[in-house]
Amino acid sequence: MKLDIPRRLRKRRYVALAVILLVILLGPYLVPLPRIGETFDPRELAHEESEFTEVLGLDVHYVRTGEGKTNLVLLHGFGASLFSWREVMDPLSKDFSVLAYDRPAFGLTERPTRGEWGNRNPYSGESQVELLLNLMDGMAIDQAVLVGHSAGAAVAVSAALDHPEKVIGLILVDPALGSHGGMLRYLRWIPQVRRLTLLLVRSIPSWGMDILYDSWYNTSRITDEIVEGYERPLKADNWDRALAEFTLAEPVSGIKGRLEEIEIPVLLVTGDSDEIVPTEDTVALADEFKNAEVAVIPRCGHLPHEERPSLFLKEVMDFLR
Repeated sequence: MKLDIPRRLRKRRYVALAVILLVILLGPYLVPLPRIGETFDPRELAHEESEFTEVLGLDVHYVRTGEGKTNLVLLHGFGASLFSWREVMDPLSKDFSVLAYDRPAFGLTERPTRGEWGNRNPYSGESQVELLLNLMDGMAIDQAVLVGHSAGAAVAVSAALDHPEKVIGLILVDPALGSHGGMLRYLRWIPQVRRLTLLLVRSIPSWGMDILYDSWYNTSRITDEIVEGYERPLKADNWDRALAEFTLAEPVSGIKGRLEEIEIPVLLVTGDSDEIVPTEDTVALADEFKNAEVAVIPRCGHLPHEERPSLFLKEVMDFLR
């Protein structure tokens, strides 16, 4: 039996659909972009030990220390920078040559905006790996142990898979090997989605430090200096637009099903109270590698190299020796 919907109800339905469509199309533009403070050329924000070099057309911020025969390259995670390695770089440099750098969209590395780059999106996963390899070549690093934290681990693993001749070991700290951006990535060409992403990114100064506190087991150890170190890159030119582009870019992909191809030694490090990448996920990941061991740091969250650096260094040094 066919139901006859009254004309007035059909009209209301069409009106409701029209309103929903208008909200979707215009909503992101009706919400004003949060204001951000004054921004500066990244070089003006650099520290005394900071160095810069051009890689693939980008002015890359890095610190290099130590003269050991074995090279370590440190890759920070999402929302961080080479600042996150501050507690472990000097101790590691006593035995190794250590290089830490700011990945594109983070820290004090140059942040080109859309229209300022050619065919290569510097924020895509493929470009992130390419930049790592070119940086190593520019530094005359033929082989290295890659140390990747969180999302930086995905870049390290991808490099090891595609260029095994350059990677002699992996240290993956609370590794996040999944993709970022979620559904936004698949809709990235829609202007409203781009505007919404920028809205979310611009609001980071109001809630971003909450993620930092969620990343620590003992938040009382987070000092004003640590907070300032994480906030400093938010004063660099184009930090907001670059981070929005990174969120929407194609991430490192296709690595989870290939981990058994990696034959080099792998160390997985995790805090026993990681709320960002669950501890059990990191422990389970060991079964997917041919040659992996796991170190669980007690009373520690998502940042073992910051929160429990001495315990982190012990596990890393034992592995490297």
